[in-house]
This record gives sequence, structure tokens and C-alpha cells, in this order.
Amino acid sequence: MGYYIEVERGVKIYLEEAGSGRPVLFIHGWPVNHKMYEYQFNVLPKHGYRCIGLDLRGFGRSDAPWSGYEYNRMADDIRVIADTLKLENSTLIGFSMGGAIAIRYMARHAGHRMCSLILAAAAAPLFTRRSDYPYGMSTEEVDAIIAAAYTDRPQMLRDFGANFFGAPVSEAFMNWFHQLGVDASSYGTIKSAESLRDEDLRADLAHIQVPTTILHGKLDKICPFAFAEVQHRGIRESRLVPFEYSGHGLFHDELQKFNYETLLALKQSSTRPRFQ
Repeated sequence: MGYYIEVERGVKIYLEEAGSGRPVLFIHGWPVNHKMYEYQFNVLPKHGYRCIGLDLRGFGRSDAPWSGYEYNRMADDIRVIADTLKLENSTLIGFSMGGAIAIRYMARHAGHRMCSLILAAAAAPLFTRRSDYPYGMSTEEVDAIIAAAYTDRPQMLRDFGANFFGAPVSEAFMNWFHQLGVDASSYGTIKSAESLRDEDLRADLAHIQVPTTILHGKLDKICPFAFAEVQHRGIRESRLVPFEYSGHGLFHDELQKFNYETLLALKQSSTRPRFQ
């Protein structure tokens, strides 16, 4: 079931649902859309969960306004969605940039309507290196990705995708995944990459007040495993689950483990209260 929610005047976000039960809201990564969670939507509804996938503004079937690609605005979009759907006792799942946006949502909106958080290969708390943060890409490397998006976005996506998975995938799968990125708007891709480069979530981590599970690949070449270790230290009572054989695309590299750990986190969160 697919539908749209207007998050601000003239900007509609596309959502798709599967199943019924306790809601789970999925935020995709850069530069794809909610369809990346296909192999979770096939499984979680069988266990009594209502899976809700959204396309961030500028991606998939959502509207692509010229502005609004900073984390605050995209977190505010999620707030409108959560309120419109009247979600209760929901879990927020964010992958890569979606994980960063999920962190900003939990801090900026005090975890409104959410009882737990799952971060998967999250591009947080920083995606690019700083003098006091020696992990991730340099700003120059991200600038090169952005520059390539201005001249040959399909090739940029092909090059970026080459570092995505740690396990072999079929050519057909890779072509499908590549198309998810091609389907995004060009300026949404560029402007959100600028947010990836510039945003700093270090201060947000301490404001997360719900049970949090961190899933991260040890072989991740895009968001190094050190990101997860920083998240784990900064988020109170968080649980870190390493994926020994996964790159950035842990949701497919170790598909069975990813689904198992996601279901486990969902089950545990139903019995753990918010922190006081």
C-alpha cells in the first residue's frame, strides 16, 4: 500500500506499508529509497510488525523541492509523518544517512512517538574527518563525489556502489540497486551529500533516551566500524552488534543475521522502558 503525506506546503513524501501490528518506520540511506529494505519487508510482517518505508524528500517517489535537505528539516518531515499516522510505541530504523537523520530526530524531537531506535551502518556522528575526529572520508573526497554528480551522476553512483557491499552480489542485484540511486533527483542527491559532509551529530547522541541497537559491518569502507564504536560510547545503554563479514550493505551482506538482529531488537524494545 502506497500513499503520500504532505510534510510542508507543496512537499509530499511517499510511503509504502506492509503488514500490521507494532509500527516500524524505516529511513533509507543516500542515495537510494525505501525499496532498499525489500528483504526486510518480506520478513518482518510475518512476525507481527507494520513496516512503513518512506522516501526522503528528493528520493524515490517523494517530491523533490529545491531546499530542505539539512538534517533538521528531514527530521521535521519524519515528525509530521509520525503525527499524521498517529504512531505509538514505534521503532525507528535508519541506515547510513538515514541513521544520521534518525539520530537527529531522536534528539530534536525527544524521540516523539518512538520507543526504540535501530542504527544500521549509520553515517554518524560525523561522516567526514575533523581534527578531533579521525574517521571517515575527507571533505575533499566528498567534494569529489559531489563534483562528479554535477557531470556524470550515473557513473558517480556506479563508482560509489562499488564500495558498498562486502560480499559478492549478482550483476542483476547490483543493477537494481544502482537504479534506486538513479531514480533520485540530482539536486536532492547533491544537497543531501553536502549535509552528509557538513553535519555534526556528536552532541545529539547523549539526548537519545530509548533502547538503541547499533548494527554495523566490520568491513565497511563507507562508514568505518569506528563510527559504531563512537555511537556506542555516546548513546546510553546502547547495544553494539558487529557484523564480521559485512561491508556497508550489511542488510544484504549478512541478510539472515540482519533480519534476526532486527527482530531481536524489536522484541527486546517492547519490554524495555524509556530511560528516566
